[in-house]
Amino acid sequence: MSRSQKSSKSSSVRAMLPFNKSFVIFLSKTVRKSLTYGKKCCKISVNADFISRFKEETLKMKNIGVLTSGGDAPGMNAAVRAVVRAGCEKGLNVYGIYRGYEGLMDDKMELMDLRSVSDIINRGGTKLFSARSPRFTTEEGMQQAIKVCKEKNIDGLVVIGGDGSFRGARDLSLRGIPCIGIPGTIDNDIACCDYTIGYDTCLNTIMQMVDRIRDTTASHDRCSVVEVMGRRAGYLALNAGIACGATTILIPEVEYDFQRDVIDRIRRTQKTGKMHFVIIVAEGIGGVEELAKKIQAETGIESRATVLGHVQRGGSPSVKDRVVASEMGYYAVQLLLKGIGNRVVAMQKDRIVDFDIFEALNMKKSIDLDLYKIAHEISI
Repeated sequence: MSRSQKSSKSSSVRAMLPFNKSFVIFLSKTVRKSLTYGKKCCKISVNADFISRFKEETLKMKNIGVLTSGGDAPGMNAAVRAVVRAGCEKGLNVYGIYRGYEGLMDDKMELMDLRSVSDIINRGGTKLFSARSPRFTTEEGMQQAIKVCKEKNIDGLVVIGGDGSFRGARDLSLRGIPCIGIPGTIDNDIACCDYTIGYDTCLNTIMQMVDRIRDTTASHDRCSVVEVMGRRAGYLALNAGIACGATTILIPEVEYDFQRDVIDRIRRTQKTGKMHFVIIVAEGIGGVEELAKKIQAETGIESRATVLGHVQRGGSPSVKDRVVASEMGYYAVQLLLKGIGNRVVAMQKDRIVDFDIFEALNMKKSIDLDLYKIAHEISI
């Protein structure tokens, strides 16, 4: 055999070592004696029938499910739509599972088609509804979910939610149900992701609400103390605070001193002629009612507290949330089609990538302290 013939045959075989590690394992078990490694080329001949049989044996994904879990986030519907349509286009049966893991355990699902997800990309919330499920965290609940998957012949799941939802997906994967996680949370607190579905829409909602609060605050020379969501993370507060020109931004990641970071900043700003103030406080700090009372007592400025609450979860998703959610939903289906599970889809540096769920859950995410510094230097 000539060098060019060897190269051609080697290339053709490498092209067939494609989809995932299962292929390599399959080959090593069935035709190990025909393979050589190192500098030599692969000496086996793999015909089209072999490839077809391999795909049939190892890529058995016929039925998949999609669910939304935990707190809802704008853009979840776009992700559901992408999963359903990408799956249908590949010949899969796609089941929409209602109310998260609760619905999975109770077999609350329906077979979806292309038209099942029409006209939902522009809607906030989630067509599939959502729920938190303490029952699912028990071994009994987990086994019930697995039982339903087996009865329905569900070969894989796409789970849209936050880190709590991913822990459930991890546990199902460990028990033989391949799962792909899609980060859907307004908090943007998933460590492996630069960006989570719902974050952009939520930021814009906060900005619009605080802009309205500022109108009345300025009219009365008041101080408004506004609590925004984010759980134990300050990403919403920090970025919304910059966008709204907040006098002070309080986040869980940075310890604050009431006198230095609130009162002294207000008084310093007063000296420049400004008589109204907006303080943005992350949910993880809380206590905005008490904080407003303390500010009024110290400065004599009439101060009001506002908790924006669940208005932050609602609203039509932004362009960014719709596009990113669509990309992530499509990507998740491609992973399942390759026989790959136990992964989290993520966006890093504007690219869609994926991580092992264990790795993703063990990562730590830090706040941008440079951005925090900028916020306080320009908000005077």
